[in-house]
Amino acid sequence: MPVKILFVCLGNICRSPTAHGIFESMVAESGLQDMIFVDSAGTGDWHIGKSPDPRASGAALSRNHDLSHLRARQVRPEDFQEFDYILAMDNQNLWDLQALALPEFNGHLGLFLDFGTSGLQEVPDPYSGGEEGFELVLDLVENASRGLLDHLRDQLN
Repeated sequence: MPVKILFVCLGNICRSPTAHGIFESMVAESGLQDMIFVDSAGTGDWHIGKSPDPRASGAALSRNHDLSHLRARQVRPEDFQEFDYILAMDNQNLWDLQALALPEFNGHLGLFLDFGTSGLQEVPDPYSGGEEGFELVLDLVENASRGLLDHLRDQLN
């Protein structure tokens, strides 16, 4: 059984698909794609079925991370049965997830940046800002992804 990771933000078009795409790339580069499954979702339903924000996709592609295959979806109750790690991009989404979590969920529900070394707790939402916000998201996500991958390698060994 692969370890299953779900990244979650509000609309699943900026932060969580960026984390999904970057972490998926890192997993493939490390040869662990048969041992780690990656997905992303949003707590909101506004963007279901849509591609990631073009600014997020463009910024990710500039660092060789392709997000074009991803489509937004909303968190479902069954995600708490399926995933081992459900990682929120910010506290508001974490609180929303805690309210949705099934009592029998025994996986890890927490903040994604807890796996990083940036000193920040939350990945800021770049949606309403400029290009620099998307670059910051990439920096934070790449950092936390390396930490998460190291953590999972330790767990898998």
